[in-house]
Amino acid sequence: MALTAAQRRALKGKAHHLNVVIQTGDKGLTDAVYEEADLALAHHELIKAKIVSDSESRKATAETFAQRLRAEVVQTIGHVVVLYRLNPEIGRYRDLIRQA
Repeated sequence: MALTAAQRRALKGKAHHLNVVIQTGDKGLTDAVYEEADLALAHHELIKAKIVSDSESRKATAETFAQRLRAEVVQTIGHVVVLYRLNPEIGRYRDLIRQA
């Protein structure tokens, strides 16, 4: 599901006040990081993650992270990436997405 510009804008507004829930360490994107991110997305749908990597590969790393999690990159700012994945059981942002 590709997000439109209006949907991204709406989700950015909701993500603004969120705290970072996932942070990579020296080892980068490990299986444990993916498992925690998957759980966080399942429970919250919209999360912030801090990915420590060099500036040239930061955007590519964020895209790879999102693809493996079957999520959409909403926004990247510095080391922080905002990810969204709809959970049909929760649907917390379903109406927001439809309206945008």
